[in-house]
Amino acid sequence: MGRDEKVTKATGSELPPARTAANRETPGSVQAMFASIAGRYDLANHLLSGGMDFFWRRRASRLVKSWAPARILDLATGSGDLALTLSMGCPDADMVAADFCLPMLAQASRKGLGNLVAADGMALPFLDQSFDAVTIGFGLRNMASWRGALGEAFRVLRPGGHVVVLDFAMPQGNPWRWVYRQYLHRVLPRIAACVTGQKSAYDYLGESIEKFPAGPQMKALLGDVGFVEADWEPLSGGIVGLYSGMRA
Repeated sequence: MGRDEKVTKATGSELPPARTAANRETPGSVQAMFASIAGRYDLANHLLSGGMDFFWRRRASRLVKSWAPARILDLATGSGDLALTLSMGCPDADMVAADFCLPMLAQASRKGLGNLVAADGMALPFLDQSFDAVTIGFGLRNMASWRGALGEAFRVLRPGGHVVVLDFAMPQGNPWRWVYRQYLHRVLPRIAACVTGQKSAYDYLGESIEKFPAGPQMKALLGDVGFVEADWEPLSGGIVGLYSGMRA
């Protein structure tokens, strides 16, 4: 029996075959993509962000801590770094971490993170109104439906509970936007290929960031789903957005 058995399998799906150009943005292809980079995912994150990913997660954790939640769901937890940061910031909270990629959850398990659930963010296996906070760190962008995933977060939140979305964005102003775009599409995938051996996964990263709603657009989407008091804090010159909303 291995450590990976700490993962609760809430879905019965197996990993699909590797991506092709035809299926690169299907849920199955995204799942397979993350499976292919799971072993080097953390190293790539730290290197490509210049270590800023630690700051981004700590900022999100401080925000969640301010609400003193009793039960937290970290959705799209990946290798579990945000869930671990939240656990340190909110040591009295019951932490549940969920993701649909088993190899990523295996990485989280090896870090000692418990209460791991293999689940699809579009159909969470949790009761209505069962969490005080739901966090989604760099994962909403990869969901099949942003509105659908936020709707599931809304469903499992108790009244007065909060959602936090931490994700990449395109900076709002030039010339920084132009410089960042060059890095995102030309430099980052080449560095990532050396670290992970999977350049295509980081080509996808740039494409997904370009398409993802950011700033006022994300605030509007949160409002459309039903969240109130939607807020947005740009981080690191606007390359990351920290969003929050409350279920009334």
